[in-house]
Amino acid sequence: MAVVIRLARMGAKHDPKYRITVADSRRYVTGKFLDILGTYIPTPKGNDKKVELDLAKVEEWIKKGAQPTDRVKHVIKLAQAK
Repeated sequence: MAVVIRLARMGAKHDPKYRITVADSRRYVTGKFLDILGTYIPTPKGNDKKVELDLAKVEEWIKKGAQPTDRVKHVIKLAQAK
């Protein structure tokens, strides 16, 4: 089973919000997942935070062999820059 860390689109039309999930790569993107690591809002409004990510959980999943997608790698860099 290939485990990936990827974005699952949530939110409304023209107002995307993403949940950062750990899932089996064969599952549908918004389908079942193993764990939720945080959220990513590309265009935050008001008091919204652009990135909320549990970096300890991310490291734990990567040590277990989960592969982050390119977009998730970018989001991890944004979270580490804070």
